[in-house]
Amino acid sequence: MEKKGREHHRKVLTSSQIIILGFAGAILAGACLLMLPIATRDGQGALFTDALFTATSAICVTGLIVQDTATYWSGFGQTVILLLIQIGGMGVVTVAAAIAIASGKKIGLRQRSIMKDSMSVHKLGGIVKFTGFILKMTLFIEGTGAILMAPVFVKEFGIGKGSWYAIFHSISAFCNAGFDLMGVREKYSSLVHFAGQPLINGVIMALIVIGGIGFMTWEDIGKNQFRFKKYRMQSKVILTTTLLLIVIPAVYFYAFEFTGMEIKERVLVSLFQSVTPRTAGFNTIDLTRISETGIGIMIILMLIGGSPGSTAGGMKTTTFAVLSSTAVSVFRRRAHTHFFGRRIEEETVREAATILTMYLVLFLAGGFVISRIEGISLLTCLFETGSAIGTVGLTLGITPKLGLVSRLILIGLMYFGRVGGLTIIFATVSGAEASGRYPKEAMTVG
Repeated sequence: MEKKGREHHRKVLTSSQIIILGFAGAILAGACLLMLPIATRDGQGALFTDALFTATSAICVTGLIVQDTATYWSGFGQTVILLLIQIGGMGVVTVAAAIAIASGKKIGLRQRSIMKDSMSVHKLGGIVKFTGFILKMTLFIEGTGAILMAPVFVKEFGIGKGSWYAIFHSISAFCNAGFDLMGVREKYSSLVHFAGQPLINGVIMALIVIGGIGFMTWEDIGKNQFRFKKYRMQSKVILTTTLLLIVIPAVYFYAFEFTGMEIKERVLVSLFQSVTPRTAGFNTIDLTRISETGIGIMIILMLIGGSPGSTAGGMKTTTFAVLSSTAVSVFRRRAHTHFFGRRIEEETVREAATILTMYLVLFLAGGFVISRIEGISLLTCLFETGSAIGTVGLTLGITPKLGLVSRLILIGLMYFGRVGGLTIIFATVSGAEASGRYPKEAMTVG
């Protein structure tokens, strides 16, 4: 009996394993639905590889596509994609918990622990209440976005189609997914047709930022209103870093990339192209018009991504902020990394460095392999792999033309980017810590 008990204990899945298996299961279920004849306009159903790529892109809220969302998928297929986007944006565990709470089921301690890890929150207490907050806020924000955009889309496409477009793009923007229904037609490619439309630009950008700063930050804002000094240190870092990552690239785009436009459209286009790489995937300009320098800046923004506990992917703004602050501390010969009068633990710095290393290795390796296999320029391939691992969805147009191996690489990068590198490592590597320590010896770096 004792032996059986130990065996049973060893078989219990960890929180990290449940999270990665939950995302994998949702992807496979979505792929199966997209393979049904009813999911495509031609009634033939999608190939498994196309369905798998699309389901992965939707669940991982990326937006890279191998088949045009508007013209290839039927209304049923588009609805499946939208549901996958919603599940991926909120998180598989969060959605499952919300369903359990709504059905009146009791959430045990183990389930609460899994929810805590999935939502990137720091404490177990109040996790059920926080799940309710996420659900209510998501529905409110997405509904508000759809209502605001509906008049423009209805005027352009009619009542039925326009209303569906408003709902679809509101959810896609809030979840930082980047899927659109504008089709591959030149006039409507992504949101290019609405480049000078202030309402669509403003609402989409607001949805991207709101979804990308994280639910914990919004809880902090709701609790303390706009009294910045009372926010948690993490909220202050997220808001400050987000603002800088929007303003600085926007100034560059305005000054150097879109100089031939009228001031109003130039401001909108510059701001939009600064916001969307983190990590939404919409665009209001033909990206092939942007210089290599501009493309490089967008790649950096895609890799940084959004914030912890948000609908966005990427390394996260906090990772970037911790590493930047650590560098400043080294330059000033300070012993610790700190923000707003608070010291950051060394473990956090090590985790941030590990995340950066993983992202750079996979991003570069993927780009090198795809470039070698497909015979495409390295910068173009790095843009695509940066978009995939950052779960962005921006593309220079090569994804639909890629072979099977290259597509599988992008699928792996999207999955890694959404689930999180540390989650995958913690799910596969034992967390046992050695009882002793090795002798210390100095090493020179730099």
